[in-house]
Amino acid sequence: MPLPAAQHDPRHDQAPSPRAPSRQHVRFAVTRDNIRIAYAVSGQGPPLIRVANRLSHLDADWESPLWRHWFTALTRDYQLICYDGRGCGLSDRTIPPLTFEDWVTDLEAVIETLGLKRFSLLGISRGAPTAIAYTARNPERVSHLVLQGGFARGRLRRGGGERQEEEAELTLNLIRLGWTEDNAAGRQFFATRTIPDGTPEQHRSFNDIVRLASTAENAIADIRLRFQVEVSELAARVACPTLVLHSTRDNLIPFEEGRHLAGLIPNARFVSLESRNHFLLENEPAWRTWLSELRGFLPRAFPSAPGFAELTQRERELLEHIAQGLSNPDIATRIGLSPKTVKNHLTRIFAKLGARHRAQAIVLARQAGLGERTRA
Repeated sequence: MPLPAAQHDPRHDQAPSPRAPSRQHVRFAVTRDNIRIAYAVSGQGPPLIRVANRLSHLDADWESPLWRHWFTALTRDYQLICYDGRGCGLSDRTIPPLTFEDWVTDLEAVIETLGLKRFSLLGISRGAPTAIAYTARNPERVSHLVLQGGFARGRLRRGGGERQEEEAELTLNLIRLGWTEDNAAGRQFFATRTIPDGTPEQHRSFNDIVRLASTAENAIADIRLRFQVEVSELAARVACPTLVLHSTRDNLIPFEEGRHLAGLIPNARFVSLESRNHFLLENEPAWRTWLSELRGFLPRAFPSAPGFAELTQRERELLEHIAQGLSNPDIATRIGLSPKTVKNHLTRIFAKLGARHRAQAIVLARQAGLGERTRA
């Protein structure tokens, strides 16, 4: 369903810069404390909001080899809403002292400007605590929550004492000394920690986005706040279906923090991704796993033909899995149902589609565009 017409101040419209792709048009929402937040909408399908993380820049992200594959994939199935948080990217750079509530306020401003009533949230890295807080406080608005490489507690809330504090201060000093200098050594440290398997081109892109996305001062304020985040109690209040994914050898946010986060959220599904990268790269198998899991979890626009329109969300999810060629036991394991329950669901799906058997249902599903990514 298309988004309702956005209510915005036309004076805040910004035509794409020469760097910006034609597939998005940047507009601005205004927060209740009068900060302009840049956002963009692209793609078609159910609305999916990518919650801002620290290193976003709406123009540069679309062109970056770090993020291009994310946007290309997500905009095929969803109406993707992205925004730059305050102090970052195309949003206002001159801001008051930063608080955690400011992160939530920025998200709220975009949602209210677009007039969204119900949607899914994607919280990547630092976006995860913000997504958790909003979801816990607005259970009627968020249908599905996806958290990638996220955490509920910041570095200085995990224990570790003096050593953790020293490492945190080292991080901040590296920003002070090398964030915006022509010598990219300081930024390169963050690139190799974030995407250790990245190519030289991907590392250069990371360095460029870091430079464009934020001043050193704003980056330090953001990271100081991130180190102190604590949303464990809010995570326990999340009631919507939740998918938590985390790289097994993530150098930036430890794998154990992903497991800890999934354990806090009632009935959350946890998926391990075999990767060293905090942001998944296009050529690694973990990216294909991530995309398959997302497509099986989030609601997507389905054909309006009789039968498809009658399917429930659970039945649509099951149909995606059989289109991918999964067996009943595999589906049962993936979504936490018994094989008998899966069989009963499939019987109802076949009846609604008018399919005489599984093979015919798979053909119908694939003709409708389901299971494409696994087959590719």
